[in-house]
Amino acid sequence: MSVTGLSATLPPAGLPGLDPSLSRLVDVDGTGMDAGRRRTWHVLDTGPALAERGITPAGTIVAVHGNPTWSYLWRALVGASLARAESDGAAWRVVAVDQLEMGFSERTEVRRTLAQRIADLAGLVDALGIRTPIVTIGHDWGGPVSLGWAVQHRERLAAVIALNTAVHHAEGAPLPFALRVATARGMLAAGTTGTTAFLDTTLALADLDPAVRAAFRAPYATAGRRRGIGGFVADIPATAADESTPALRSMAEGLRTLDVPALLLRGPKDPVFGEEHLDDLVARLPHADVHRFEGAGHLVAEERPYADAVLDWLAENVVAGAAPAGSAADDAPDGPAPAPLWEALSARRDDDDVAVIDMATRVDGAPLRVSWRQLATRVEEIAAGLDTLGVRAGDRVSLLVPPGPTLTAVLYACLRIGAIVVVADRGLGIRGLSRAVRGAVPDVVIGEVAGLAAARTLGWPGRRISAASLPAATGRALGVEASLAEVARAGRGRAVPAPPPVDADAAVLFTSGSTGPAKGVVYTHRQLSSLRDALAAHFAVGPDTGLVTGFAPFALLGPALGTRSATPDMDVSAPRTLTAAAVAAAVRASDARIVFLSPAAVRNVVATAGALTAADRTALEGVRTFLSTGAPVGTPLLRRAQELMPNATAHTPYGMTECLLVADVTLPGIQDAAASDDRGVCVGTPIGQGGVRISALDSEGRATGAPTTQAGITGEVVISAPHLKRGYFRLFLTDREARRDLDAFEGRWHRTGDVGHLDADGRLWIEGRLPHVITTADGPVTPVGVEQDLEAVPGVVRAAAVGVGPVGRQVVVAVVEREPGVRRAAVASPGLTEVARAATAQTLAAVLVVPTLPTDIRHNSKIDRSRLAAWAERMLAGERPTAP
Repeated sequence: MSVTGLSATLPPAGLPGLDPSLSRLVDVDGTGMDAGRRRTWHVLDTGPALAERGITPAGTIVAVHGNPTWSYLWRALVGASLARAESDGAAWRVVAVDQLEMGFSERTEVRRTLAQRIADLAGLVDALGIRTPIVTIGHDWGGPVSLGWAVQHRERLAAVIALNTAVHHAEGAPLPFALRVATARGMLAAGTTGTTAFLDTTLALADLDPAVRAAFRAPYATAGRRRGIGGFVADIPATAADESTPALRSMAEGLRTLDVPALLLRGPKDPVFGEEHLDDLVARLPHADVHRFEGAGHLVAEERPYADAVLDWLAENVVAGAAPAGSAADDAPDGPAPAPLWEALSARRDDDDVAVIDMATRVDGAPLRVSWRQLATRVEEIAAGLDTLGVRAGDRVSLLVPPGPTLTAVLYACLRIGAIVVVADRGLGIRGLSRAVRGAVPDVVIGEVAGLAAARTLGWPGRRISAASLPAATGRALGVEASLAEVARAGRGRAVPAPPPVDADAAVLFTSGSTGPAKGVVYTHRQLSSLRDALAAHFAVGPDTGLVTGFAPFALLGPALGTRSATPDMDVSAPRTLTAAAVAAAVRASDARIVFLSPAAVRNVVATAGALTAADRTALEGVRTFLSTGAPVGTPLLRRAQELMPNATAHTPYGMTECLLVADVTLPGIQDAAASDDRGVCVGTPIGQGGVRISALDSEGRATGAPTTQAGITGEVVISAPHLKRGYFRLFLTDREARRDLDAFEGRWHRTGDVGHLDADGRLWIEGRLPHVITTADGPVTPVGVEQDLEAVPGVVRAAAVGVGPVGRQVVVAVVEREPGVRRAAVASPGLTEVARAATAQTLAAVLVVPTLPTDIRHNSKIDRSRLAAWAERMLAGERPTAP
């Protein structure tokens, strides 16, 4: 029997994005505590619309909202499924429900627990007569309801999808703060039913259009119609004694044996469901594809284009039956297993020669030196000690330790026991670093005091281990359970566990964040070993080579290469702090034949060369190979750097976090290439077994062409190599885009986001980044060639070419740094404008001058063209903004 005045109704007309013809009321026989009654549901159902068009769906998506939303949450999925129905070979029916007591469904006198809601959903599915395979999708507390139905009806299930939700609450752990407030005595009824506080707070979690916000509020205009909101909150199973805890636990355990395709989509900025909830879901559904929409929050369906992602995923994984990105098919072994990364270290465990030198750490006035014996022993002790503390293979360990002997020992110890190292350096800035660490959900954080303090203050997950021994009070304040010295003592004399499989995940390395939020790049042990082998073979690294590394990603490879390595005295998070004298000192201390620097470091090394002593210059004369990677290095700068190392061959390898070595070119090779008419930066030919192709650009600057090795085609650079990453950490959609249209090629391939071309000799030329392509009325323009023209103008230190205006009709604007510099940004003088326009064949709409061009914070060298373009557009509109 319905409660008077609270029966089911159809939504009012005019709600934005909602087709009223898809609304229907469905009478359903009650189940469980509702047995013997008829209940009326409101649903959005595309089934009748598909039938009218003569389309038979491949399956049905049952979409279940949470609290306090309603089926309106799924309107984008409803609309997208209909839009695709006539064009796709496999259409999906969507049934988006209003749970009883919610939305425009009936309000009743029954208290609905989780078990009852699962039974309610089963009754509705039966009443609708759905015979096709079913995919469930749920959000918030609709997650446990939909997944509860899925676990109980496996025979009818095709796949499961979940947005921000949780299926487990740890015993004794407090509820999220927002829910503690909502469930507090005296607050529950007032905040959820008596007033719109809970509803208002939830809707405030996203930047909603006022009309959309009003649509979400429409079913909840009175206290009587809001009773379901309060009932949902009251039913949250926070303790073992709560009525819905058994149902939640049963469902959560049932997920462990659910073997259908699974997709987990998440907005990380969620105050209710944290990263630990996603981590728990992944542990229960380890085969799931996962994507975190960085910057989105609890109402991710309102903030990101999830609907197309869902339908694409279903087409690939359920209808077509193709292996999902990141699945076992993608991770198939690439041939015979290479030697593990720690093999050379183990082989020299009885060697008292120097393995690692830390120039920034002094012992009795001399740089810290660690022998192979000491390093191998320390690695084994820490590995066994971590195992003793319960760190297991597959656990993620965030390393907040600067490059040097300590980081080297910890990293190899983690790799040795199969723990997955998470490396996100301080160059990301505190916000970027926090986003990266929290997103990786580490089980353990090992760090210096500054890193541990940040972990404590910013609420990073994971147990805490300090790199150095701390006073007891400091350790307690930081939540530290042990120091590395204590870990090593705990492991002394104990056996190290068996090594991990070669194709197990080994590391998550975060990108620079220079082209968007930093992404976690996943490497397996096989891929890291392949990187070592490619580096050793290409640059002829042997036991006596010696390596000076002023570039953090390669600072840890010395022990893997079996050669001594030295880190110069510098702030590794700020490469431009490296001086020429510091490089010379590191070379002299290690007798190194190879020097590896970042572009920003090279610039400052050249700038400080005047401080070199005769002994410094003599040491640098012993260098045979000089490498700089991470961003393009201009030929004049490279030539000046080589003058400091006159007997070295200068190389500028091209790579990225996803594949640290792709191609290589020497200074003589660059000078030879300069005689051609090619535009951009020549980065040479592929290294080892690597491959390069080009996907041509269309008129809107998109890489839509079939990847080719044909010379002279400008487009996105597509690469392959044995040491190419496995994928991105919990970024399924990013992985998918990086592999778009590459299935036809043998091996694993990756779209880099870089733009360039191949010349007739097979050399790769980089012309910029895909997001920075300028789409003019005459076709796409890549920025680097224009910038090179402008940087040849006397007095111009650096230049950037950016696009202003709508896609397809953009104009090219030049932004330059001058020497001597300017104090504030401005439109260039008529004289400079005239000279700049004469220097390039590309038409320039305007020339602007700035005190300094904005760069990324990690490399201090990649120009932030996206930021510049937005600033230039405001500048030319007359806003006179401050410098970019």
